[in-house]
Amino acid sequence: MLRSLIILLSVFSAFSLIGNEETSVAKKSLESKSNDKNDKQQKEDVSDELSGKNTVDIRLKIITSHIKNLEASMKPYTESIFGTGEKFEMIPIPSGQFFMGSPENENDRSESEGPVNEVKISPFWMAKTETTWNCYTLFMYAEEEKMVMKIRGYKPGLNKVSDAVARPTTPYVEMSFGMGTDGFPAISMTQHAANMYCKWLSAKTGHYYRLPTEAEWEYACRAGTKTAFSFGDDEKLIDEYAWYGDNSDEKYQKVGTKKPNPWGLHDMHGNVSEWVLDQFFEDGYNKYNEIVSDPFIYGKELYPRVTRGGSWMDSPADLRSAARYPSSEDWKEQDPQLPQSIWYHTDAQFLGFRVVRPLIIPSSEEMHKYWTTEGEPD
Repeated sequence: MLRSLIILLSVFSAFSLIGNEETSVAKKSLESKSNDKNDKQQKEDVSDELSGKNTVDIRLKIITSHIKNLEASMKPYTESIFGTGEKFEMIPIPSGQFFMGSPENENDRSESEGPVNEVKISPFWMAKTETTWNCYTLFMYAEEEKMVMKIRGYKPGLNKVSDAVARPTTPYVEMSFGMGTDGFPAISMTQHAANMYCKWLSAKTGHYYRLPTEAEWEYACRAGTKTAFSFGDDEKLIDEYAWYGDNSDEKYQKVGTKKPNPWGLHDMHGNVSEWVLDQFFEDGYNKYNEIVSDPFIYGKELYPRVTRGGSWMDSPADLRSAARYPSSEDWKEQDPQLPQSIWYHTDAQFLGFRVVRPLIIPSSEEMHKYWTTEGEPD
Protein backbone atom coordinates (compact mmCIF):
# COMPACT_ATOMS: atom_id res chain seq x y z
CA MET A 1 0.00 0.00 0.00
CA LEU A 2 2.76 2.40 0.96
CA ARG A 3 4.70 1.43 -2.19
CA SER A 4 1.64 2.17 -4.34
CA LEU A 5 1.24 5.60 -2.69
CA ILE A 6 4.90 6.48 -3.35
CA ILE A 7 4.54 5.48 -7.01
CA LEU A 8 1.38 7.58 -7.30
CA LEU A 9 3.07 10.65 -5.77
CA SER A 10 6.05 10.22 -8.09
CA VAL A 11 3.81 10.13 -11.15
CA PHE A 12 1.92 13.22 -9.93
CA SER A 13 5.22 15.07 -9.35
CA ALA A 14 6.41 14.14 -12.81
CA PHE A 15 3.21 15.48 -14.40
CA SER A 16 3.56 18.64 -12.28
CA LEU A 17 7.11 19.17 -13.48
CA ILE A 18 6.05 18.59 -17.08
CA GLY A 19 3.17 21.03 -16.59
CA ASN A 20 5.48 23.64 -15.10
CA GLU A 21 7.96 23.19 -17.91
CA GLU A 22 5.19 23.49 -20.50
CA THR A 23 3.89 26.61 -18.75
CA SER A 24 7.39 28.05 -18.62
CA VAL A 25 7.95 27.27 -22.31
CA ALA A 26 4.58 28.78 -23.21
CA LYS A 27 5.33 31.85 -21.15
CA LYS A 28 8.72 32.25 -22.79
CA SER A 29 7.11 31.80 -26.19
CA LEU A 30 4.55 34.49 -25.44
CA GLU A 31 7.26 36.81 -24.12
CA SER A 32 9.32 36.15 -27.24
CA LYS A 33 6.36 36.89 -29.49
CA SER A 34 5.63 40.02 -27.46
CA ASN A 35 9.23 41.16 -27.75
CA ASP A 36 9.20 40.42 -31.47
CA LYS A 37 5.99 42.41 -31.79
CA ASN A 38 7.46 45.31 -29.77
CA ASP A 39 10.63 45.25 -31.83
CA LYS A 40 8.58 45.26 -35.01
CA GLN A 41 6.42 48.11 -33.74
CA GLN A 42 9.46 50.09 -32.69
CA LYS A 43 11.01 49.54 -36.09
CA GLU A 44 7.77 50.67 -37.74
CA ASP A 45 7.61 53.75 -35.46
CA VAL A 46 11.21 54.64 -36.25
CA SER A 47 10.53 54.05 -39.94
CA ASP A 48 7.45 56.27 -39.81
CA GLU A 49 9.39 58.93 -37.93
CA LEU A 50 12.26 58.85 -40.40
CA SER A 51 9.81 58.82 -43.29
CA GLY A 52 8.01 61.86 -41.86
CA LYS A 53 11.29 63.65 -41.22
CA ASN A 54 12.49 62.87 -44.72
CA THR A 55 9.18 64.10 -46.14
CA VAL A 56 9.50 67.35 -44.21
CA ASP A 57 13.15 67.78 -45.24
CA ILE A 58 12.34 67.05 -48.88
CA ARG A 59 9.36 69.42 -48.85
CA LEU A 60 11.48 72.14 -47.23
CA LYS A 61 14.18 71.65 -49.85
CA ILE A 62 11.62 71.84 -52.66
CA ILE A 63 10.00 74.98 -51.20
CA THR A 64 13.40 76.63 -50.63
CA SER A 65 14.45 75.85 -54.20
CA HIS A 66 11.10 77.10 -55.50
CA ILE A 67 11.41 80.36 -53.57
CA LYS A 68 14.95 80.94 -54.86
CA ASN A 69 13.81 80.43 -58.44
CA LEU A 70 10.87 82.77 -58.00
CA GLU A 71 12.89 85.35 -56.07
CA ALA A 72 15.35 85.64 -58.94
CA SER A 73 12.50 86.88 -61.13
CA MET A 74 11.20 89.53 -58.67
CA LYS A 75 11.17 93.01 -60.15
CA PRO A 76 9.65 96.38 -59.27
CA TYR A 77 6.14 96.80 -60.61
CA THR A 78 3.29 99.25 -60.66
CA GLU A 79 -0.05 98.03 -59.30
CA SER A 80 -3.31 99.41 -60.67
CA ILE A 81 -6.50 99.55 -58.63
CA PHE A 82 -9.03 98.15 -61.06
CA GLY A 83 -11.36 100.63 -62.75
CA THR A 84 -10.09 103.71 -60.89
CA GLY A 85 -6.92 104.84 -62.62
CA GLU A 86 -5.06 104.93 -59.30
CA LYS A 87 -1.67 103.23 -59.12
CA PHE A 88 1.16 102.66 -56.67
CA GLU A 89 4.67 101.24 -56.98
CA MET A 90 6.02 98.07 -55.33
CA ILE A 91 9.71 97.36 -54.67
CA PRO A 92 11.17 93.82 -54.33
CA ILE A 93 12.79 93.11 -50.96
CA PRO A 94 15.25 90.18 -51.14
CA SER A 95 15.37 87.40 -48.58
CA GLY A 96 18.18 87.55 -46.05
CA GLN A 97 19.30 87.82 -42.45
CA PHE A 98 19.79 90.88 -40.26
CA PHE A 99 20.22 91.92 -36.65
CA MET A 100 16.88 93.25 -35.40
CA GLY A 101 16.87 95.84 -32.63
CA SER A 102 19.45 98.36 -31.47
CA PRO A 103 22.77 97.72 -29.68
CA GLU A 104 23.10 98.99 -26.12
CA ASN A 105 25.56 101.70 -27.19
CA GLU A 106 23.21 103.29 -29.75
CA ASN A 107 22.28 106.85 -28.87
CA ASP A 108 18.70 107.43 -27.70
CA ARG A 109 17.81 103.73 -27.76
CA SER A 110 14.92 102.35 -25.72
CA GLU A 111 15.06 99.17 -23.65
CA SER A 112 12.21 97.78 -25.77
CA GLU A 113 14.57 97.72 -28.77
CA GLY A 114 16.64 94.89 -27.35
CA PRO A 115 18.24 92.53 -27.00
CA VAL A 116 19.46 92.39 -30.59
CA ASN A 117 18.37 89.20 -32.37
CA GLU A 118 19.44 87.63 -35.64
CA VAL A 119 16.42 87.18 -37.89
CA LYS A 120 15.79 85.48 -41.24
CA ILE A 121 13.31 87.14 -43.60
CA SER A 122 11.57 85.64 -46.64
CA PRO A 123 11.29 87.72 -49.85
CA PHE A 124 8.41 90.15 -50.40
CA TRP A 125 7.49 93.34 -52.16
CA MET A 126 6.93 96.57 -50.23
CA ALA A 127 5.19 99.75 -51.34
CA LYS A 128 7.67 102.38 -52.43
CA THR A 129 5.79 104.99 -50.40
CA GLU A 130 3.17 105.23 -47.72
CA THR A 131 -0.43 104.65 -48.82
CA THR A 132 -1.87 107.91 -50.16
CA TRP A 133 -5.31 109.47 -49.83
CA ASN A 134 -5.69 108.94 -53.59
CA CYS A 135 -5.90 105.18 -53.01
CA TYR A 136 -7.32 105.10 -49.50
CA THR A 137 -10.28 107.38 -50.24
CA LEU A 138 -11.58 104.83 -52.78
CA PHE A 139 -11.78 102.34 -49.91
CA MET A 140 -13.27 104.83 -47.45
CA TYR A 141 -16.07 105.96 -49.74
CA ALA A 142 -17.70 103.17 -51.74
CA GLU A 143 -19.95 105.59 -53.62
CA GLU A 144 -16.97 107.64 -54.73
CA GLU A 145 -15.29 104.48 -56.03
CA LYS A 146 -18.44 103.57 -58.01
CA MET A 147 -18.67 107.08 -59.44
CA VAL A 148 -15.02 107.02 -60.57
CA MET A 149 -15.55 103.62 -62.22
CA LYS A 150 -18.66 104.84 -64.07
CA ILE A 151 -16.82 107.91 -65.34
CA ARG A 152 -14.03 105.67 -66.60
CA GLY A 153 -16.50 103.34 -68.35
CA TYR A 154 -16.43 100.41 -65.91
CA LYS A 155 -19.44 98.70 -64.43
CA PRO A 156 -19.47 98.88 -60.59
CA GLY A 157 -21.03 95.40 -60.64
CA LEU A 158 -17.54 94.08 -61.39
CA ASN A 159 -16.72 94.87 -57.72
CA LYS A 160 -18.70 91.95 -56.29
CA VAL A 161 -15.73 90.47 -54.41
CA SER A 162 -14.30 93.73 -53.07
CA ASP A 163 -17.77 95.03 -52.16
CA ALA A 164 -18.08 92.15 -49.70
CA VAL A 165 -15.25 93.64 -47.61
CA ALA A 166 -16.30 95.83 -44.67
CA ARG A 167 -15.78 99.56 -45.29
CA PRO A 168 -15.32 102.49 -42.90
CA THR A 169 -18.28 104.45 -41.62
CA THR A 170 -18.48 108.07 -42.73
CA PRO A 171 -16.01 110.10 -40.64
CA TYR A 172 -17.36 112.91 -38.47
CA VAL A 173 -14.47 115.26 -39.37
CA GLU A 174 -12.41 115.95 -42.50
CA MET A 175 -9.69 113.34 -42.05
CA SER A 176 -6.75 115.14 -43.69
CA PHE A 177 -7.24 118.04 -41.23
CA GLY A 178 -6.39 120.48 -44.00
CA MET A 179 -2.90 119.09 -44.58
CA GLY A 180 -3.60 117.96 -48.15
CA THR A 181 -4.86 114.87 -49.98
CA ASP A 182 -3.48 114.58 -53.54
CA GLY A 183 -0.19 112.72 -53.20
CA PHE A 184 -0.19 112.96 -49.40
CA PRO A 185 -0.21 110.02 -46.97
CA ALA A 186 -3.55 108.80 -45.60
CA ILE A 187 -3.66 109.14 -41.81
CA SER A 188 -5.59 108.51 -38.59
CA MET A 189 -6.89 105.04 -39.39
CA THR A 190 -7.01 102.22 -36.85
CA GLN A 191 -5.02 99.06 -37.45
CA HIS A 192 -8.36 97.37 -38.18
CA ALA A 193 -9.05 99.92 -40.92
CA ALA A 194 -5.57 99.43 -42.41
CA ASN A 195 -6.09 95.65 -42.38
CA MET A 196 -9.47 95.96 -44.10
CA TYR A 197 -7.91 98.22 -46.72
CA CYS A 198 -5.37 95.46 -47.44
CA LYS A 199 -8.20 92.94 -47.75
CA TRP A 200 -10.15 95.24 -50.09
CA LEU A 201 -7.01 95.97 -52.12
CA SER A 202 -6.35 92.25 -52.50
CA ALA A 203 -9.88 91.73 -53.80
CA LYS A 204 -9.52 94.64 -56.24
CA THR A 205 -6.12 93.63 -57.65
CA GLY A 206 -5.96 89.84 -57.35
CA HIS A 207 -2.67 90.11 -55.43
CA TYR A 208 -2.39 89.34 -51.71
CA TYR A 209 -1.57 92.48 -49.73
CA ARG A 210 -1.22 92.98 -45.98
CA LEU A 211 0.57 95.11 -43.43
CA PRO A 212 4.24 94.24 -42.82
CA THR A 213 5.32 92.41 -39.71
CA GLU A 214 7.59 94.41 -37.41
CA ALA A 215 10.59 92.31 -38.50
CA GLU A 216 9.82 92.81 -42.21
CA TRP A 217 9.47 96.55 -41.66
CA GLU A 218 12.81 96.97 -39.87
CA TYR A 219 14.57 94.69 -42.37
CA ALA A 220 13.27 96.78 -45.28
CA CYS A 221 14.05 100.04 -43.47
CA ARG A 222 17.64 99.06 -42.74
CA ALA A 223 18.14 97.84 -46.31
CA GLY A 224 21.34 96.02 -45.42
CA THR A 225 22.68 98.68 -43.05
CA LYS A 226 23.57 98.26 -39.36
CA THR A 227 23.57 101.94 -38.41
CA ALA A 228 21.00 103.99 -36.49
CA PHE A 229 19.48 105.22 -39.76
CA SER A 230 19.55 103.69 -43.23
CA PHE A 231 21.81 106.60 -44.28
CA GLY A 232 24.30 106.10 -41.42
CA ASP A 233 24.70 107.40 -37.87
CA ASP A 234 25.06 111.09 -38.70
CA GLU A 235 21.81 112.91 -37.77
CA LYS A 236 23.00 115.95 -39.73
CA LEU A 237 22.00 114.13 -42.94
CA ILE A 238 18.42 113.56 -41.83
CA ASP A 239 16.97 116.55 -43.70
CA GLU A 240 17.86 114.82 -46.97
CA TYR A 241 15.89 111.69 -46.10
CA ALA A 242 13.04 112.55 -43.76
CA TRP A 243 10.24 114.91 -42.80
CA TYR A 244 10.33 115.39 -39.04
CA GLY A 245 9.63 117.98 -36.35
CA ASP A 246 12.28 120.53 -37.42
CA ASN A 247 11.58 120.64 -41.17
CA SER A 248 7.95 119.57 -41.71
CA ASP A 249 6.25 122.95 -41.23
CA GLU A 250 4.01 121.21 -38.64
CA LYS A 251 2.25 118.93 -41.12
CA TYR A 252 2.84 115.84 -43.22
CA GLN A 253 4.29 116.25 -46.72
CA LYS A 254 3.82 114.60 -50.12
CA VAL A 255 5.18 111.07 -50.25
CA GLY A 256 8.42 110.30 -52.08
CA THR A 257 9.86 113.82 -51.99
CA LYS A 258 12.90 112.92 -49.86
CA LYS A 259 15.78 110.59 -50.79
CA PRO A 260 15.03 106.84 -50.63
CA ASN A 261 16.91 104.27 -48.59
CA PRO A 262 19.40 101.90 -50.34
CA TRP A 263 16.57 99.62 -51.51
CA GLY A 264 14.53 102.44 -53.04
CA LEU A 265 11.93 102.94 -50.29
CA HIS A 266 10.90 106.50 -49.45
CA ASP A 267 9.82 107.92 -46.09
CA MET A 268 10.82 104.93 -43.98
CA HIS A 269 12.16 107.60 -41.65
CA GLY A 270 9.53 110.21 -40.81
CA ASN A 271 6.58 111.82 -42.62
CA VAL A 272 4.02 109.51 -40.96
CA SER A 273 4.52 106.66 -38.51
CA GLU A 274 3.46 103.32 -39.96
CA TRP A 275 1.33 100.48 -38.67
CA VAL A 276 2.85 97.00 -38.51
CA LEU A 277 1.03 93.81 -37.53
CA ASP A 278 2.64 92.92 -34.21
CA GLN A 279 1.47 93.26 -30.63
CA PHE A 280 3.75 95.60 -28.67
CA PHE A 281 5.61 94.13 -25.69
CA GLU A 282 8.37 96.03 -23.88
CA ASP A 283 10.33 92.78 -23.54
CA GLY A 284 9.10 91.16 -26.74
CA TYR A 285 12.60 90.53 -28.10
CA ASN A 286 13.59 88.47 -25.05
CA LYS A 287 11.66 85.47 -26.33
CA TYR A 288 14.10 84.91 -29.22
CA ASN A 289 17.14 82.92 -28.04
CA GLU A 290 18.39 81.82 -31.45
CA ILE A 291 18.08 82.73 -35.11
CA VAL A 292 14.37 83.00 -35.87
CA SER A 293 12.64 82.98 -39.26
CA ASP A 294 9.93 85.52 -40.11
CA PRO A 295 8.94 86.32 -36.50
CA PHE A 296 5.49 87.76 -35.85
CA ILE A 297 3.90 88.43 -32.46
CA TYR A 298 0.19 87.95 -33.13
CA GLY A 299 -2.01 90.46 -31.32
CA LYS A 300 -4.52 89.14 -28.79
CA GLU A 301 -5.14 92.54 -27.20
CA LEU A 302 -6.25 95.64 -29.09
CA TYR A 303 -3.70 97.83 -27.31
CA PRO A 304 -0.86 98.33 -27.67
CA ARG A 305 0.17 97.43 -31.22
CA VAL A 306 3.46 98.47 -32.84
CA THR A 307 4.04 101.51 -35.04
CA ARG A 308 7.34 102.28 -36.75
CA GLY A 309 9.35 105.00 -38.48
CA GLY A 310 8.47 108.16 -36.58
CA SER A 311 6.60 111.11 -38.08
CA TRP A 312 6.51 114.76 -39.08
CA MET A 313 5.95 115.61 -35.40
CA ASP A 314 8.96 113.74 -33.98
CA SER A 315 12.63 114.24 -33.18
CA PRO A 316 15.36 112.38 -35.13
CA ALA A 317 15.75 109.86 -32.28
CA ASP A 318 12.20 108.61 -32.94
CA LEU A 319 13.01 108.07 -36.61
CA ARG A 320 15.82 105.53 -36.08
CA SER A 321 15.54 102.17 -37.86
CA ALA A 322 15.04 100.27 -34.57
CA ALA A 323 12.71 102.79 -32.88
CA ARG A 324 9.28 101.41 -31.99
CA TYR A 325 6.24 103.07 -30.52
CA PRO A 326 3.09 101.52 -28.96
CA SER A 327 -0.44 102.43 -30.05
CA SER A 328 -2.82 103.88 -27.47
CA GLU A 329 -6.55 104.14 -26.90
CA ASP A 330 -5.88 107.83 -26.21
CA TRP A 331 -5.66 108.22 -29.98
CA LYS A 332 -9.49 108.11 -29.94
CA GLU A 333 -9.83 110.63 -27.10
CA GLN A 334 -11.72 113.26 -29.13
CA ASP A 335 -14.04 110.73 -30.78
CA PRO A 336 -17.55 111.80 -29.64
CA GLN A 337 -19.21 108.56 -30.77
CA LEU A 338 -20.38 105.93 -28.32
CA PRO A 339 -19.10 103.34 -28.79
CA GLN A 340 -16.02 104.94 -30.30
CA SER A 341 -15.25 104.22 -33.95
CA ILE A 342 -13.42 101.05 -34.92
CA TRP A 343 -12.14 102.86 -38.04
CA TYR A 344 -10.55 106.12 -36.92
CA HIS A 345 -7.81 107.31 -34.55
CA THR A 346 -8.76 110.96 -34.89
CA ASP A 347 -6.02 112.07 -32.50
CA ALA A 348 -3.29 110.19 -34.42
CA GLN A 349 -2.74 112.67 -37.22
CA PHE A 350 0.82 111.37 -37.48
CA LEU A 351 -0.12 107.76 -38.29
CA GLY A 352 -0.40 105.95 -41.64
CA PHE A 353 0.81 102.70 -43.24
CA ARG A 354 2.25 101.02 -46.31
CA VAL A 355 1.50 97.58 -47.74
CA VAL A 356 3.58 94.50 -48.49
CA ARG A 357 3.01 91.52 -50.76
CA PRO A 358 4.73 88.23 -49.77
CA LEU A 359 6.33 86.27 -52.61
CA ILE A 360 4.68 83.04 -51.40
CA ILE A 361 0.89 83.21 -51.11
CA PRO A 362 -0.23 81.83 -47.73
CA SER A 363 -3.25 79.63 -47.07
CA SER A 364 -6.68 81.23 -46.86
CA GLU A 365 -6.63 80.72 -43.09
CA GLU A 366 -3.28 82.53 -42.76
CA MET A 367 -4.48 85.35 -45.02
CA HIS A 368 -7.40 86.09 -42.76
CA LYS A 369 -5.21 85.79 -39.66
CA TYR A 370 -3.02 88.62 -40.95
CA TRP A 371 -6.08 90.69 -41.88
CA THR A 372 -7.79 90.25 -38.51
CA THR A 373 -7.37 92.69 -35.63
CA GLU A 374 -8.46 90.93 -32.45
CA GLY A 375 -10.45 93.24 -30.22
CA GLU A 376 -12.19 94.73 -33.25
CA PRO A 377 -14.84 92.95 -35.35
CA ASP A 378 -13.67 91.14 -38.49
